[in-house]
Amino acid sequence: MHKKLAAEFFGTFWLVFGGCGSAVLAAGFPELGIGFVGVSLAFGLTVLTMAYAVGHISGGHFNPAVTLGLWAGGRFPAKEIAGYIAAQVIGGIVAAAALYIIASGNTGFDAEISGFASNGYGEHSPDGYSLLSAALIEIILTAFFLLIIHGATDKNAAAGFAPVAIGLALTLIHLISIPVTNTSVNPARSTAVAIFQGGWALQQLWLFWLMPAIGGVLGGFVYRALLEKQD
Repeated sequence: MHKKLAAEFFGTFWLVFGGCGSAVLAAGFPELGIGFVGVSLAFGLTVLTMAYAVGHISGGHFNPAVTLGLWAGGRFPAKEIAGYIAAQVIGGIVAAAALYIIASGNTGFDAEISGFASNGYGEHSPDGYSLLSAALIEIILTAFFLLIIHGATDKNAAAGFAPVAIGLALTLIHLISIPVTNTSVNPARSTAVAIFQGGWALQQLWLFWLMPAIGGVLGGFVYRALLEKQD
């Protein structure tokens, strides 16, 4: 079990450090900034690479909503949920801490003012979207993410390509929703950076636990009930 938890720790560390790091360190760099398309690719690439690296050890969740969704889909035991989520959250926080130290090396950096890649709604949405918009998009995108994960890892799916499909799905999810919420679909990712933003991000964090969890469970149930081929 310790190897599974270590895999989830390192996978989530890489997701937060790579994905949020691209937003904090590289997205707005004058003339050479990667922009939100680059950030979207970064998040997708973190999942793709770590799914190949450690997915065979832990299943490659790196996300509490994925763990809950796989449980809902009958792919994951309830007794292991707490351990997985703890490893994911701790991995994310350690990554955010490392990123905070690195970013603080720039004299103009301020995590509270910049937002530190945190998720938000209302006045803290990148493009001013409402609470309802944020809630709905997080539920829908997380649900479809779980549908894709279940389908790509189904025993009847083409072998070896699941990380590619899942990584590309996460890229697409970010391309859709960065303007709305800065894209969560992952409570561990949201928690990690919110701690270091330290203000409004913590106040709005509840949404980025509740809605991805609902979406993940919904996606798992839908795949299990309507799409999974029964023996």
